[in-house]
Amino acid sequence: MKLEGKTALITGAARGIGLEFARAYIAEGATVALADINAEAVAKAAATLGPRAVAVQMDVTRQDSIDAGFADAISKMGKLDILVNNAALFTAAPIAEITRADYDKLFAVNVAGTLFCMQAAARHMIARGKGGKIINMASQAGRRGEGLVAVYCATKAAVISLTQSAGLNLISHGINVNAIAPGVVDGEHWDGVDAFFAKYEGKAPGQKKREVGAAVPFGRMGTAADLTGMAVFLATPDADYIVAQCFGVDGGNWMA
Repeated sequence: MKLEGKTALITGAARGIGLEFARAYIAEGATVALADINAEAVAKAAATLGPRAVAVQMDVTRQDSIDAGFADAISKMGKLDILVNNAALFTAAPIAEITRADYDKLFAVNVAGTLFCMQAAARHMIARGKGGKIINMASQAGRRGEGLVAVYCATKAAVISLTQSAGLNLISHGINVNAIAPGVVDGEHWDGVDAFFAKYEGKAPGQKKREVGAAVPFGRMGTAADLTGMAVFLATPDADYIVAQCFGVDGGNWMA
């Protein structure tokens, strides 16, 4: 039990990667606050995981909601040892068609949400004086540009940069900040991603998904479960000497 006695808050945890991380952390002995903007969905998700899962409603684009959500989670769990910044949105469009509304929405969730959730966690961890772990979800898209994915790529590049800066700043308090950069991860969100490429590249539904899966050197798209090993490792004392790094877990799609 690598996380026995630890507590974690995971944003965007009502489904997908966030929910899979919660399941893995609980299996390793942690108590986990699942945070999500959808209160009903996150309550149902937490209920499936048993008594060491609690549900927290949180909109990471609103400071009052972040403050209330962290306070609720800490009240329910007693403390906070680990934060996973997983909440994120995706969009795609040619440069000539990007809207300011999409830009503002993605940066509000993917970048500002990450920053101010890190801040909330760090304030608690610093005051408690016991250190902690913060894990940000970046992406291979943050390491390079993509012709139709400029805004999302930019947000994930910003997450990598925030991880580096926060990691250097917070390690003096015993708080390790690192990131995970997945590649193409299968899941229900890919229906939306595939639809964007069908629209802008004229592909048949499902074609883009088959193409990107075939292009992964490992031979297939990733799954949320493929990411849990790194998520658990970075939350344990085994990662105490790892600071401000971004780890690719992508089947070989990107060599850093």
